[in-house]
Amino acid sequence: MGILDSIPHVNAVPSHRPWPRAVVTEAGWQAAIDRLVEGGLTLLGLWGEPTAVHMAMLDGGSAEIAVVTYACTAGTFPSIANRHPPALRLERIIHDLFGLVPTVAHDLRPWLDHDAWGQSYPLSGRNASRDVRPYQFLPAEGEALHQVAVGPVHAGIIEPGHFRFTANGEHVVRLEQRLGYTHKGIESLMQGASLEAAAKLANRTSGDSAVAYAFAFARAAEAALDIEVPRRATYLRALMAELERLANHFGDIGAICNDASFALMHAQTGILRERTLRAADAAFGHRLMMDVVVPGGLARDIAPDGIPALRTLLAEIKKVFPRLIELYDNTASLQDRTVTTGIVKAGYARQFGAGGYVGRASGRNFDARRTLAYAPYDQLSFEVPVLEAGDVNARVWIRIREVEQSVELIAQILDLMEPGEISSAPPAGRGACEGLALTEAFRGDVLVWLRLDGELRVERCHLRDASWFQWPLLETAIEGNIIADFPLCNKSFNCSYSGVDL
Repeated sequence: MGILDSIPHVNAVPSHRPWPRAVVTEAGWQAAIDRLVEGGLTLLGLWGEPTAVHMAMLDGGSAEIAVVTYACTAGTFPSIANRHPPALRLERIIHDLFGLVPTVAHDLRPWLDHDAWGQSYPLSGRNASRDVRPYQFLPAEGEALHQVAVGPVHAGIIEPGHFRFTANGEHVVRLEQRLGYTHKGIESLMQGASLEAAAKLANRTSGDSAVAYAFAFARAAEAALDIEVPRRATYLRALMAELERLANHFGDIGAICNDASFALMHAQTGILRERTLRAADAAFGHRLMMDVVVPGGLARDIAPDGIPALRTLLAEIKKVFPRLIELYDNTASLQDRTVTTGIVKAGYARQFGAGGYVGRASGRNFDARRTLAYAPYDQLSFEVPVLEAGDVNARVWIRIREVEQSVELIAQILDLMEPGEISSAPPAGRGACEGLALTEAFRGDVLVWLRLDGELRVERCHLRDASWFQWPLLETAIEGNIIADFPLCNKSFNCSYSGVDL
């Protein structure tokens, strides 16, 4: 039985691919919330338009996805977060951008709106008066509590975000985040853009996941337009995605060790990261491989020197990385900092649908490459590592095992790839259409939902980073730990600021 079979709906939208979308009444919307609360479904995304909200849900057992739409005829919609906390920040962003009000909501504080836009609800299509109020952090009660404010400007070259700690001595009682400082209006810029321009914007949503976002956007467009991508292009897309995963995992493993005062590991993994980026540049003409993945396929083929450069990279990783793993595993002072620090409970990981190493380190066995089996991963052999401990150490080990899997995946792709076309032209003269796609970025699943008009221009595009469901778990992971362990916990998550600030 499909997801929509158990949810009352008014009508299905035939132009939505590859999974169904249906318009629901309030009874259907509440039925969908019931399924989320019961744990039968996982919230994949929640986004708005001027007069409607959309919710994407996953049935992990059947790997089925469905989108339900609620028409906000009175400018309101029944709150999901009131009963299912993972929806809270997404509801706040809908209110910030569109002015739609989740009824019976417990928290309507602004998320993206820092009183710097010049108008309220900028995507609502109407002028609204501003109601500027000081931002109120949530209270914590108890004896001898004090607050420590960190950011949004930090000591390193990192993105801005504010962290408000409430502590008893050194022990953290509550952490609350405030983000939105890197808001760039990317969904507003998407509206009316051509496919080519929109693909460039998607590519730049979160720079460390440039390939993953371009991949997801392209697949959403291809689903909407019913385009079949050439086989060679699918292999090269996965090749780039695995290179991106390698570079980021090398950087993260080293940075976590550096935050535990083990600089040697940081230096050595930094070398591997640099070699990976140089190989990517040799193969695809850009260290971050931007603007190569486009709707229909690829903008360019791999360079003639690219394959030898990648084989050399794989040989170096296989030679050096096992020694670094041994060094990490046998350094007692490092293990003392990472083991049992910053634990994410398995129940939270399931409830929030946490993706990537955050979810898999806490027992959530989900990887979009395998669960949804999109091309070419449906033709490749790989394992998805899963651990149960949920601490910093487990998140490091998931990264380590994923490095090993990415090395093997790249080797498989280089052996299987054959000459051929790298792009299919978008069809002309289609009517309005919609597409949805998920791809596995290095930190978890990226969702893109897209509606195109008959001229292949974007009417609405929503991009959802895995960090939306990981940031709240960082707040739970640091509770009971000391403030000095926060940098270690934070780096073990490495959530994207830009990806959620949009």
